Amino acid sequence: MTTSATARPLSGGLITLMASAIGIIVANLYYVQPLLHQIRGDFHVSTSSAASLMTLTQVGYAAGLAFVVPLGDLIRRRRLVVAIFCVAALTMAVASFLSSFAPFAVVTFFIGLSSVGGQVIVPFAADLADEHNRGRIIAQVMTGLILGILLSRTVSGLIAQFAGWRAVYWFATVLVAFAAVVLHFVLPDEPLRPRVKYHHLVVGSFSLLATVPVLRRRAWFGALIFAVNSAFWTTLSFHLSAAPFHYSNGIIGFFGLFGVAGVIGANFAGHHADRSFAARTTLVASILMLGSAGVLWLGRASFLGVALGLVLLEGGMQGLQITNQSVIYKLLPDARSRVNSAYMVCCFTGASIGSYAAGELYARYQWGGVCLLGVALGLGLTIPAALRRSASAAN
Repeated sequence: MTTSATARPLSGGLITLMASAIGIIVANLYYVQPLLHQIRGDFHVSTSSAASLMTLTQVGYAAGLAFVVPLGDLIRRRRLVVAIFCVAALTMAVASFLSSFAPFAVVTFFIGLSSVGGQVIVPFAADLADEHNRGRIIAQVMTGLILGILLSRTVSGLIAQFAGWRAVYWFATVLVAFAAVVLHFVLPDEPLRPRVKYHHLVVGSFSLLATVPVLRRRAWFGALIFAVNSAFWTTLSFHLSAAPFHYSNGIIGFFGLFGVAGVIGANFAGHHADRSFAARTTLVASILMLGSAGVLWLGRASFLGVALGLVLLEGGMQGLQITNQSVIYKLLPDARSRVNSAYMVCCFTGASIGSYAAGELYARYQWGGVCLLGVALGLGLTIPAALRRSASAAN
């Protein structure tokens, strides 16, 4: 099938734009994480109720991946992306005005649902890239996603420190709306695609998990890395706002910067994925994530201990995420949006389970319970990765 890639290859400026847009919209998912302890106090709810906001956001994101992202294989992605960004700006605006916990919780679901624009842009970039550089291009646009996640936590904490947590949502509204306007004028258009019924797209996404073993295996890895990552970041603000730290919003948000290792890990993995070292990078990243849980437990009362644990966590998380995506985008070139949808639904299902479990464990057993969960999930990653690496070496 002919795509716009043949007519307009990716330029450096377009890659930068796509990466920036992905970072701007994915940040909507994570602004709330360093604010959870403050939202808990303002709405007078329990720790597990406050943590459920992250779960609802991730469930909404998974729903968007399942029912919105597959549309990228049906309609022109430029129109779809701009529409999603407009809806995302509206949901953030609504959230900023709500004063009751129940409606705020409902809106967080729709914030997640409308934050999937980046997952339409990523396969768009993969289509525009040539075969030999696809892993590198994916790593570059995903750098925007990683920076969006990292900076969202830091910016959120700083804004809340000086202007209150609602100002974070006002800031996001303006930023996403501006991105929608820019994308409307700059994103390349595509030729019309063959007509496919919508329900075939949705069902087809999940049928790929049954018929493509590589996708199924990578979806398992994706679900676990998102579960581990989400478990720690969802409960981190509770841990850092309590004894012995008693940190403010600004300092809690600052911890997001320790995830900069994720940018390094992502680009390293993209470089090596292009050279067929996926089994090796998968094992290394899995070991990093397992080790991060141990470090976060042993260093639980230390600034440096928590910081080092987060560096390992993000380095492993993003390294394995880019490896996964570099692998799955080579599977079915004509169905990349559906492949991405199936994979990311599994990832955010894992994330929502990780957030929920971590909230419950923290309420009962504090940080130690979350670290134990991280070890269990890390073993679920590392053991299959080691077995797969051994099999690859034997062949």
